[in-house]
Amino acid sequence: MGTRNQFADIILVVVGVVLIRWAVSLNPYSGADVPPMYGDYEAQRHWMEITTNLPIEQWYMNSTDNDLLYWGLDYPPITAYHSWLCGKVADYINPDWVALKSSRGYESSQHKLFMRYTVLVVDLLLYIPAIIAFFLWTLKDQTDGEKLVCAAVALLYPGLALIDHGHFQYNNASLGFALWAIVALATGHDLLGSIGFVLALNYKQMELYHAMPFFCYLLGRCFYSKDENGFLKLIKIGVTVIITFALCWLPFLSDIDLLVQVVHRLFPFDRGLFEDKVSNIWCSLEVLFKIRRILSQQSLVQLSLATTVGCLLPSSVELLLRPNVQKFKLALVNSSLIFFLFSYQVHEKSILIAALPVCLILHQYSFGCTWFLLVSTFSMLPLLIKDGLILPYAALCLLFYLAVNVSQSEWFTSKPNPSPHIVIQLLFWASMCGATLLSAASVTMTPPARYPDLFPVLVSVYSCGHFVLFLIWFHYLQFTTPWSSEVKVQQRKFEAHTGVKKSKGKKKSHKVE
Repeated sequence: MGTRNQFADIILVVVGVVLIRWAVSLNPYSGADVPPMYGDYEAQRHWMEITTNLPIEQWYMNSTDNDLLYWGLDYPPITAYHSWLCGKVADYINPDWVALKSSRGYESSQHKLFMRYTVLVVDLLLYIPAIIAFFLWTLKDQTDGEKLVCAAVALLYPGLALIDHGHFQYNNASLGFALWAIVALATGHDLLGSIGFVLALNYKQMELYHAMPFFCYLLGRCFYSKDENGFLKLIKIGVTVIITFALCWLPFLSDIDLLVQVVHRLFPFDRGLFEDKVSNIWCSLEVLFKIRRILSQQSLVQLSLATTVGCLLPSSVELLLRPNVQKFKLALVNSSLIFFLFSYQVHEKSILIAALPVCLILHQYSFGCTWFLLVSTFSMLPLLIKDGLILPYAALCLLFYLAVNVSQSEWFTSKPNPSPHIVIQLLFWASMCGATLLSAASVTMTPPARYPDLFPVLVSVYSCGHFVLFLIWFHYLQFTTPWSSEVKVQQRKFEAHTGVKKSKGKKKSHKVE
């Protein structure tokens, strides 16, 4: 594909993706016309109000001007800086949008348009370029056209579009930073990858879901480094991480009480084990055993910590001992899914963190990953119904499924994934039928008065069962992925750059460069 044609195709993909996202944004947002707390839309607007009107040392502190019980800022500093930047633009356009106190619950068509634009700008500047860069720069043995098709399909994942452009959040920012970090590591730029992940973590603390694979992969690379001293490499990465963290937190480092308050806001253990009907282990077990009544808060924290760490160890240790990019991507899936299923204070939208790395391997395991991504979107159904997003939910899921199948046809790829066994296909359709029936029932049927949360609970348990089985499958993929595959890639790079072929008479090393 020529450079000019490739650029035109990229523009075409971006325009198509933007139009779909914009169509979603025409629907209602979280908490529209629902006082007194409204929803996440109001939370983001309120953070713009607070950061624009108050000095930085008051952003996370409770005061008469900043009531933390009313959508108090509870994300890391980069989210606050982003809110400040958007707030300054809002103040320039219409000061009423971010006027201190008087702007609470502000709603208008012009303001909605502005807020929707702010999400779209993050997509255009951060998330969409990162997805395209990942597939164009890291995929092997595909044409540029096939790589771009893979990127387009990944960008059609319905969950992120529905939450960011429908419900209203900026998940594309933290996921975009994480994506650029993955791109950097996959192309051998470990220091840039470290910076990218620190930025992601300092935008949303939920990026801790991805932290263990980043740590183990980078540490493993230091252990098996052949191009430089491993200990020196580790020092450089450590210093880079510390400096990046320090720069992000610089305005809060001068006052220890302020620093402690910010950390306290980021990890509010008093909110409970989970919120709403999230599709994880604890919410599902609550149906049978009222664990939140049986165990104290401290015991629940300890239990969730022990189970999360225990489940993380196999995948993390395997990546540490046998680091390569493919195992790293699979470990990202396993780690984030374990956090979602077992950790403390989980939101239903956190499944998007696990969906990100699944999108990156969609082209390799199209059937299983499509199944997971559809279930992950379905798991947020109660929230989508509450926000009035049921029609875009159905339309985007259908569009995504069709796009994946078309991308695997001979029209778009010379190497389609093999069809799964007929039994697996039947299980997939049974799963989709169950999700469709639950979706229809949730919209059209009134639950018994005795069980008002019947349908959200059924969606939660149904999705959780799928996620547990997917977790087992993704672990299987990680542990059966050859470690030597990346060694061969590194050897080809060495030969391409130096023109010198390594001796075939020597035993091949299984160490990753």
